[in-house]
Amino acid sequence: MEKFLNDGGEDALAVRCRDFDRNYALVLERLERAAEKAGRPASDVTLLAATKTVPAPVINHALAAGVTHIGENRVQEYLSKYEALRLDGVGRHFIGHLQTNKVKLIVDKVDMIESVDSVRLAAAIGEECKKLDKTMDILVEVNIGEEENKSGVAPAVLEETVRQIAQIEGVSIRGIMAIPPICDGPDQIRHYFKQMRELFIDIGAKKIDNSHMVYLSMGMSGDFDTAVEEGANLVRVGAALFGKRL
Repeated sequence: MEKFLNDGGEDALAVRCRDFDRNYALVLERLERAAEKAGRPASDVTLLAATKTVPAPVINHALAAGVTHIGENRVQEYLSKYEALRLDGVGRHFIGHLQTNKVKLIVDKVDMIESVDSVRLAAAIGEECKKLDKTMDILVEVNIGEEENKSGVAPAVLEETVRQIAQIEGVSIRGIMAIPPICDGPDQIRHYFKQMRELFIDIGAKKIDNSHMVYLSMGMSGDFDTAVEEGANLVRVGAALFGKRL
């Protein structure tokens, strides 16, 4: 895996680890500035390293450097490197689209599934978790831009969906997440983040049993600063930490 040398004779993994160290410092600075602008401490925001396509040795380096949460997008990729990861004390999230027939493969290997986009998927997670005598923390994914080609619950039916999922044994709703549409600038993306914040507050005020609005997960490498300014307390950062996906 990535054993070729660059022109300077460095192993590719060593280069990626070195680049991570530089990027991590920059991301933490961005996070600190955004939190300060929002009037809250950076410690209120969970930085989740999105590790899609990142090899296990680089992930382990990131964990040793201080990363406390990772998120994987693909079931098979996660399984392929799971045994090599040093995950003691690490928050393990699944953040990609999850098919119901693959739920059983990962419920014992993550402690949160952020991308629950339907009652059907929540029910499948609950069924598998009951077999393990486990309750899975989940976030309900909101299709905040109401895009036809994107998964997630439409904002108009979010409350009803939360109420239905909350009745499922084996899952515990801990918040909401979203991936807004690609936008032309920060003002446009800020609009979607504001909408998510309003939904987060509104659902929390309903005090629905088995639904606790703890996490507002939004913001990625290019826009997590804006997301934090608008209330995000969990951001999913990949490229800004690990470089462009190979």
